[in-house]
Amino acid sequence: MTATRGLEGIVAAESSICSIVDGVLCYAGINIDELAEHATFEEVIYLLWHKKLPNREQLEELKKQLGENAAVPQEVLDSIRHYPQGVHPMAALRTAISTLALYDPEAQDMSPEANYRKSIRLVAQTPTIVAAFARLRKGLEPVSPRKDYSIAQNFLYMLTGEEPTETAAKAFNVALILHADHELNASTFAARVTVATLTDIYSGIVSAIGTLKGPLHGGANEAVARMLTEIGSIDNVESYVRKKLENKEKIMGFGHRVYKNGDPRAKWLKQMSQQLTAQVGRQELFEMSVKIDELVSKEKGLKPNVDFYSASVYISLGLEIDLFTPIFAISRMSGWTAHIMEQYQNNRLIRPRAEYTGPVNQHYVPIDQR
Repeated sequence: MTATRGLEGIVAAESSICSIVDGVLCYAGINIDELAEHATFEEVIYLLWHKKLPNREQLEELKKQLGENAAVPQEVLDSIRHYPQGVHPMAALRTAISTLALYDPEAQDMSPEANYRKSIRLVAQTPTIVAAFARLRKGLEPVSPRKDYSIAQNFLYMLTGEEPTETAAKAFNVALILHADHELNASTFAARVTVATLTDIYSGIVSAIGTLKGPLHGGANEAVARMLTEIGSIDNVESYVRKKLENKEKIMGFGHRVYKNGDPRAKWLKQMSQQLTAQVGRQELFEMSVKIDELVSKEKGLKPNVDFYSASVYISLGLEIDLFTPIFAISRMSGWTAHIMEQYQNNRLIRPRAEYTGPVNQHYVPIDQR
């Protein structure tokens, strides 16, 4: 047996949810470009779960179910109130999702019907948890979700208590679609490995959140935002980038293991960044991003991934930098639950082997002879 570092190039599962073929990203066979241009996030949720787009009646029923399940148990909100000051938002989300399981009477019900209902609750309640945490840590009371709002509208509303603009809601809807799933990424694979033991869906989601928390996965967009803040001005971009390159330091938001000719999601976020930064008077964020993009592309031959332009989009929406990864989780919850339900349907314990590289032919030596 020979190990493949990082499992690169290894096909570890069959799936009908998402594909990446020749640099083209599709959800259940539909190109991400079509979905970003035309779909709502709720349609994408249904697509990931059912492998087809909903008709009007099916979509309205899903939206109704999401709206009715968006409120979080009071016990969970009360526990969030007692989290330590300065706790990492992803640690807070990980703990809150685990706590949700304690108040779900179906938590241990492994039937397909119960897992579908739990998936609805997880997708509906994650935005409520993130918004509640964001407000409570600032001494503000949580804002209750509205049943008549989409997930994109509701999150922005619960965060500020104000009705979001049409432009902001539309941009956030597209961002949710673009981040909804991405085949066997690290967090999705972690979720599938976990539930392959036939543990409950909440345990799988907690594994996924813990994985997404890392800076090489979900945390990359936070790193891009902090880089833009550190650079401060377009006049500083070239010297900053060249110094990073000279020191062989990684510039976050570039390159992707499965894309050789660029991430197809990046162009949509670039368009959104240009529009939103202009609308809020923060054009320098877009201009700095473009210049970084040009320099890294020229010097390293790397193209931006989904994280790069999403940073300036989220800043333009008024979102705090350390909430970027929890927002990623709001979107990816749709993909995680889709993969977990798929794993349950055709399960086999995921148990790979390791290539042994340690010492050989050693023997036990009594302690007084060592």
